Amino acid sequence: MEKESKKKPRILCLHGYRESAKILKKLILRWPESVTGKLDLIFLDAPFPAKGKSRLEGFFDPPYFEWFRFNKDFTEFYNFEECLEYIEDFMSKHGPFDGILGFSMAAILCAAIPSMQREGVALKKVPKIKFVILISGAKFGGPSFGVPKLAVNAFSSPINCPSLHFLGEKDYQKKDGEVLLECFVDPQVIHHPKGHVIPELDDSSAEIMLGFIEKTFQNFVTGADQYNWKPKAKF
Repeated sequence: MEKESKKKPRILCLHGYRESAKILKKLILRWPESVTGKLDLIFLDAPFPAKGKSRLEGFFDPPYFEWFRFNKDFTEFYNFEECLEYIEDFMSKHGPFDGILGFSMAAILCAAIPSMQREGVALKKVPKIKFVILISGAKFGGPSFGVPKLAVNAFSSPINCPSLHFLGEKDYQKKDGEVLLECFVDPQVIHHPKGHVIPELDDSSAEIMLGFIEKTFQNFVTGADQYNWKPKAKF
């Protein structure tokens, strides 16, 4: 048990729309080492090259990638199943993973994964995700987005999976993020004053993050039921 307790939660980190793993890694590693040092972070590029201009051009170098594609009204989705197969293949080869972190487009995807696993429609060949970290997320079927076929039942009942949500005061997707909160049984929230970005962590945010990590870490070490997870000791 002593050896096992030294393990870090292994997290698959998925970048935003027309961005990249390299960009996400650079932004996440601005967080305090007191947070990142407790995590085993793995960054993955999306499977499809960007088919349009990235909002990060001029700030971060290409290439840029997309997880899946959609029409202008966000009512039709393309390559969604291929995206999930791609993620599952990576997780099979490089896992197991304890949690997933997603920003923007990837946060929308990650929010649906626990239920899609529960329903047996996606990521069937890998262990169930124990927790999700959602930065500027939204809900399939919420105010701004339709629903891909594989995610049609993803939010049909409350999602009983530990979740940490980042909500930006100036984020154009803030309302969608608030709706997403209602889909989880016991969501934890980090509020920040910025927009649709990955914010740096101040002392208060880092404390919330560390508390969330501690809970998920204890669940990971003890093998507790992810639906009844409770911390039993400090790091």
